[in-house]
Amino acid sequence: MKHYIYPRLAVNGIRKNKRLYIPYILTCIGMVMMFYIISFLSSSSTIEKLNGGSVLQSCLVLGCGVIGLFSLVFLFYTNSFLIRRRKKEFGLYNILGMGKWNLAGVLLWESLIIMAISILGGLFCGILFSKFSELLMVNILHAEIDFSLTVEPKAVELTVILFVSVFILLLFNTLRQIQMSEPIELLRSENTGEKPPKVNWMPALIGAALLIGAYALAVSIKGSVEAMFLFFVAVIMVIIATYLLFISGSVALCRMLQKNKNYYYKTNHFVSVSSMVFRMKRNGAGLASICILCTMVLVMLSSTLCLYIGAEDNFQKRYPRTIFMNFTVSEMADMNSDSINSIINSAESTAEEHGQTPENIMNYSMTTFFGNLNGNKIETSNVNDFTKATTICIVSLEDYNVLMNENEALSENEVLIYTSKGLKYKADDINLEGGLNFKIKKTVDTFVDNPVDIMNIMPSMFIFVPDLESAVQPLSNLADFSGNRLPRFYHYYGYDLNCNDEQQLEIYNAFSDKLHQQIDNGETAGMSISLDCAAMDRVGFYELYGSLFFLGILLGIVFIFAAVLIIYYKQISEGYEDQSRFEIMQKVGMNKKEIRKSINSQVLTVFFLPLLMSAMHLGFAFPLMYKILMLFAITDLMLIILITLGCFAVFAFFYIVVYKITSKAYYTIVSGAKN
Repeated sequence: MKHYIYPRLAVNGIRKNKRLYIPYILTCIGMVMMFYIISFLSSSSTIEKLNGGSVLQSCLVLGCGVIGLFSLVFLFYTNSFLIRRRKKEFGLYNILGMGKWNLAGVLLWESLIIMAISILGGLFCGILFSKFSELLMVNILHAEIDFSLTVEPKAVELTVILFVSVFILLLFNTLRQIQMSEPIELLRSENTGEKPPKVNWMPALIGAALLIGAYALAVSIKGSVEAMFLFFVAVIMVIIATYLLFISGSVALCRMLQKNKNYYYKTNHFVSVSSMVFRMKRNGAGLASICILCTMVLVMLSSTLCLYIGAEDNFQKRYPRTIFMNFTVSEMADMNSDSINSIINSAESTAEEHGQTPENIMNYSMTTFFGNLNGNKIETSNVNDFTKATTICIVSLEDYNVLMNENEALSENEVLIYTSKGLKYKADDINLEGGLNFKIKKTVDTFVDNPVDIMNIMPSMFIFVPDLESAVQPLSNLADFSGNRLPRFYHYYGYDLNCNDEQQLEIYNAFSDKLHQQIDNGETAGMSISLDCAAMDRVGFYELYGSLFFLGILLGIVFIFAAVLIIYYKQISEGYEDQSRFEIMQKVGMNKKEIRKSINSQVLTVFFLPLLMSAMHLGFAFPLMYKILMLFAITDLMLIILITLGCFAVFAFFYIVVYKITSKAYYTIVSGAKN
């Protein structure tokens, strides 16, 4: 056989099956484009020079791995739709005299053509949109760059190597299927699996049990730390349960619909349910994949959007004052030492030397230790499970009244308490290990933002006592399970400045120089000091939040592409499978209107199952999401609810648009069979 016929057959095969190949090629181009963009940003020298660029690039390197692995798995999955549709054509070629090696030649040229179009088109679009992505990322990080268009050779090389490898593996997989099949099997490939599937209740029941267990786990977790550790356990349970339910449970659902005579024996339901019951076992995995992808997109976009929108509020909590100091001392008596007062005076005088008056001064002491809440007791000797631990913070009532502008009064054994990160304490009294027993007069609603609490993954309980020294003294000998002394002593001081960021940095740098001189002179012996400036750390603070949000957008786009393509191929492949059925129904009197009703019944039943299931997954995942977001100091419940509902509404609208487009394609194939 002349070798030049192979490329001609390959081009004709792609052209005649353009309804299948064009979306596949466009998706391949999109995958290549997204991988290049992420690889470009992760290795760009321009991004590396930006404030926050290093953190973003670290996140994007992880994103490269995720998209690379996802591209391999997803393209294998979608390629199976193409091969399944083409096997009949290959079987016909085989019967007409083309050997397996001749078919391999055709497939090789098809792969080369699709690979060339995909990689070249993806690189072109990637290079074109890389600057747009760079500008979007820079805007998220609040930075500035030039507008020159650049190409990153390392990103091009990595993209070409990855996707050439992927297409080679796809070709080998296709050749394997052709080589192991007989011509008659290839001709009948579209009709395989058409035996009435039996209802297998065991996988369905296991899936239901796993799903109920995952939901129960999600709603029963109380602590944010515990939520973070168990989140992935719940995710794995949900994924396994979803696949089991869609593969086995969907068959059971169709059988139940068939037994319902009032529903089943109607024109629009009879044909649709009869068709679904045969293909559900085979296509349940596709529906489960759509459901999982939808859930991933919804959880990822809503959570990263919450992080980004709430970043400024979190920043204000992390940096409660413009200039802020944290003194850590070894003994309680040092919390109000002359050395600390000297440093505080130096900080205030530095601001005054630059023409600024310190405002909104924060100045208080606090003792902290870890403990497990057991009823109304705080146990400190067996704190070895940090998923259940709580940070106990003891502050004097005098400092509380000054900071909160209150005038509370307490008797000797009374305290006020305040809890953070969703911690609930309902007892009327509290016992500290060491013999202290306090009656809780009131639980207050708020306290000044504290960096120890904000940066800590564990919840905190603040106990406001009449006298700090007498309350802390019995705790001085407490030790943790490793023998280390538990109580830690801190003194916090900070103030705000009514000036721009540049002047704030001048004051910060001038005071930092003075502080280093005092340290060198030995004035700070026995203590450690951390000095923060909001103006200096603002850009760095947005590194993590901006990086996660940007990566969430890119991965969300990739997963949406994947879900749309799976939906499209399901509709197209099922349309071709149903041609003969609807052609017979038209011959016996079924008109176009009845066909459309039947199609709507079938598509609505199948198409919206993944969306409804993903909405249910999202609803039960919300408590976990909220608790994990609390670790990042995102505590505005109403904001998180609105963002999550907004993301679902936008996604549902997009999903309906895809439904309209794909159902029209399905109807065109099915109703046009007679013509």
